[in-house]
Amino acid sequence: MNQEIAESAVQLDCAVRNFSVLLSSTPRGARLARLLATEQLRTWGLPLEAPGHVVAELAANAVTHGRVPGRDFRLMLYVVADTLRIEVTDTRCERLPQLRQPTSGSESGRGLVLVDALADRWGVREDRFPRKTVWAELRCSEPEPVPTGSGGEGDPHPKNSGEK
Repeated sequence: MNQEIAESAVQLDCAVRNFSVLLSSTPRGARLARLLATEQLRTWGLPLEAPGHVVAELAANAVTHGRVPGRDFRLMLYVVADTLRIEVTDTRCERLPQLRQPTSGSESGRGLVLVDALADRWGVREDRFPRKTVWAELRCSEPEPVPTGSGGEGDPHPKNSGEK
């Protein structure tokens, strides 16, 4: 059974938001993790695409490699300042994930490559036996636009400005 564990907003110098849910270690639970995360991110007004892919990969790994019958996995989302932290905790700590380059013919093994490409940083934390947490952090704010020199609005050196 899916159970929402906690959702709160705390006022500090910046807003700290978090969301946590316990999900069944099944393909359905992994799909639900992405759907719930996407909806929570939408509620917070945050980007959806990259975090949605990261959640999907980490949840799929928890279900595929961290599954113990009868035990659930936990999805946690934290936002502090402009950083989103995604954590997925499962109950198989003897199998720690490692980033490997898949062979061209392999049908799996690309999940962490995708996480590595989308996240600003990621890692694994061994928790109290028998758990492990795989986490990823993504910056939520868009980088400042870089002037292109094309004369567009906001360009500090517009072409044909009449200045000599």
